[in-house]
Amino acid sequence: MAKEKPSIPKGTRDFGPQEVAKRKYILNTIEKVFIKYGFMPIETPTMENLSTLTGKYGDEGDKLLFKVLNSGDYLSYFKSEEFMNQFLQELVEVNIVDKVAEDDYQFPDDESKLKKTINNYFKVNYLSEKGLRYDLTVPFARYVVMNRNEITFPFKRYQMQPVWRADRPQKGRYREFWQCDADVVGSDSLLNELDLIQIYDEVFKGLGVHVEIKINNRKILAGIAEVVKGVEHLQTIAVAIDKLDKIGTDGVSKELSALGFSEIEISSLFEIITTKGEDKEMLQSLKSKLQSSVEGLKGIDELEFVLNNLQQINKSIHLKIDFSLARGLSYYTGCIFEVAALEGTLKSSIGGGGRYDNLTGIFGLDGVSGVGISFGLDRIYDVLEELKLFPTDTQGSHTKVLFCYFDEASQAYALQGVTALRNAGLASQIYPDVVKKIGKQLDFANKLNIPFAAVAGTDEIAQQKFMFKDLNESKQELMSIGEMIERLKN
Repeated sequence: MAKEKPSIPKGTRDFGPQEVAKRKYILNTIEKVFIKYGFMPIETPTMENLSTLTGKYGDEGDKLLFKVLNSGDYLSYFKSEEFMNQFLQELVEVNIVDKVAEDDYQFPDDESKLKKTINNYFKVNYLSEKGLRYDLTVPFARYVVMNRNEITFPFKRYQMQPVWRADRPQKGRYREFWQCDADVVGSDSLLNELDLIQIYDEVFKGLGVHVEIKINNRKILAGIAEVVKGVEHLQTIAVAIDKLDKIGTDGVSKELSALGFSEIEISSLFEIITTKGEDKEMLQSLKSKLQSSVEGLKGIDELEFVLNNLQQINKSIHLKIDFSLARGLSYYTGCIFEVAALEGTLKSSIGGGGRYDNLTGIFGLDGVSGVGISFGLDRIYDVLEELKLFPTDTQGSHTKVLFCYFDEASQAYALQGVTALRNAGLASQIYPDVVKKIGKQLDFANKLNIPFAAVAGTDEIAQQKFMFKDLNESKQELMSIGEMIERLKN
């Protein structure tokens, strides 16, 4: 039998010790800021019911859902007489076949069309009932509805878990990736937007990444849609202009033209969304263009509130107004954000979010407004790696000291030393193999970037000390365990 060459699915990756250490550095930086602003952690399942996920992300998003095939003994049930009777009854209820008498059914004459219809119904209703989560926002909305009696509103939660999208893998875009979300539900106040903007600013300053935070408002987009062609075309326009950075103006124009937009309508759209200038000038210009849209003017008011108050509390944060920012997901209803790194070759978004006033209503809980942001862990990792921004203590092992020995007697002595350091809360290890030459043991430490070594030989045992070596500076001195602990802690 031929040996199988090991592989992993496209768009996924393995992470070794150094990668995990770097990822945890990012996660810890983000989590500290989340906690500082009063957010509390939750986690939700990897899989959700497809009914929870479908229809929440627009047509484009639904196409990228990973569906989980029902399997195991469940498949054998399809062959049973019990299933066939149940299935026929369902086909009658959805008007695919007619029941003329007990156990007597009338099928349409077009056999090929009937077969296709039945196959589609079977696939949708039986082959897959679950899907991998596409993001953390919709599962969070489902969580809120299911736990509304235990939650204190406004509820501020953060969540850091992987999500999956059946997208085409490329640099900076993966099929499995982590999101780090912070959301507030149960509050209409735009003060929440101010907090979330400051969280973005604080996290990226902590990571040393220079970013641009873009802001827009879906109500403004609704107003633009209203004056260009009709508010009912909002989602079509949002999905199209969300692709501006990928396919450019010509690509978006062609897409809108194919969807029935006239040249005048497309020209009017681009005239508005490409408005440039100072913030006040841009908003004043937009007000005149959207004066017939109540919804559009409300969006401008919300944007002005955020900009004016942010200027009062933190003048170092500059938001870039971008009327072409759309965030194509269909659940956004208010302020929307997107963050991009200003340095490096990765030009795609490393964060985004916005307000969603009616998401929980889909699950039966009306009148609960929410707003949230997300950090893309994997893209942030790529930016920090390219710009060499990771601290030196994320480059290797967490171990501070490797205990080395010459023989069985010094091995037993080193075992006492490593135990004492661990009891003092210091990460350390003893060379994990049979007795080898000291040179090989020190090579092991260097390869793992362990900064110190404690060597035990006959002389060291006699003095109840260790030869403590600084492997980065090629220095050494005799130390007792107590002295070693004090040195490492200080």
